[in-house]
Amino acid sequence: MLKANKIEIKGKIKIVHTDNGTYVLKPKTRNIEKNILPYLKSRKFEYFPEIIEENNDYIIMPYLEDYDIPKEQKMIDLIDLLGLLHSKTTHYKDVTEDDYKEIYEDLNNNILYLQSYYEDMIAYIENKVYYSPKEYLLARNITKIFSSLYFCKQELTSWYNMVKEKREKRLTVIHNNLRLDHFIRNEKSYFISLDKAKVDLPVFDFYKLYYRHILEYDFNKLFKKYNKIYPLMEDEKKLLFILVSLPDKIEFGENEYENVLIVSKMIDKLYKSEHFISPYYSKEGEKNKT
Repeated sequence: MLKANKIEIKGKIKIVHTDNGTYVLKPKTRNIEKNILPYLKSRKFEYFPEIIEENNDYIIMPYLEDYDIPKEQKMIDLIDLLGLLHSKTTHYKDVTEDDYKEIYEDLNNNILYLQSYYEDMIAYIENKVYYSPKEYLLARNITKIFSSLYFCKQELTSWYNMVKEKREKRLTVIHNNLRLDHFIRNEKSYFISLDKAKVDLPVFDFYKLYYRHILEYDFNKLFKKYNKIYPLMEDEKKLLFILVSLPDKIEFGENEYENVLIVSKMIDKLYKSEHFISPYYSKEGEKNKT
């Protein structure tokens, strides 16, 4: 039994300091250690905190110190570990057309919904005599939103034509909640917060990381590095480019200043995504898709 000298609370976890070391006490959300973690070990991927003890409610793990290194370097190290995770756990599963059709229909419905949502929004704005700052900013950039949706629609059709005859798909273990805060770097690299880890398409990991940090880092370089470690197939890249090009659904609050920031951030993301994917749609990019 560990005797705590000091307890720090960070969100849902407790950092417990004892005479015998520092530990993390974390609520148990599901029995991931009974499936994903042993599988990762069997694949020689052990870059995550070891579970020391558990019960029905909590798990205890050693506290891992995170070295103070530049965030840009830390993100590069994360990409290295992500490529390794996907490489170590790659396998192929037999599928039917319905497996790909489900992805197609989900994305297509989302595109149609966003198209209708922004058509209604801009129609409401254009009927007003005076625009608020957020409405003016949105109206000025609505063409960009619609062009992104058109691109996604066209590329989704192209992607589905590529995969609908395939009878297998490439799967890996994905972290499924990837962000820089869920990566620790000291003598080794570690993924933490693996509660949502599962087996799925590898592009979903890179997409979630991209979505959360798009305005902070140069993802053109990060993607080239990732794609060199774990080369994506053409249909996988196309699916990723569709995902990153989808506009967010804007929902306004009462604070006008914050609403302007929401619109501005969404538009910045669209232009960043256009810059990110454009090399792969140019003639020069066709020669250098890796």
